[in-house]
Amino acid sequence: MNPVNDPDVVYLADHSVLLAIPAFVPAFLVAGLVIYLAVRDRKAEAAENAESAKHGPSEKDEEN
Repeated sequence: MNPVNDPDVVYLADHSVLLAIPAFVPAFLVAGLVIYLAVRDRKAEAAENAESAKHGPSEKDEEN
């Protein structure tokens, strides 16, 4: 008996995926927020370093 061809076999829906969605959505949101903040901070640091390189060393840099 092949269950694929058997007309008496009824496949029921698996609800475990639906129950897991509420757990994964906040996790993906938090991960996305962390990635967004990391990228934003790296861009800001790169812009700050480029600006300081354009203006030359500051007084703080010369003291060290």
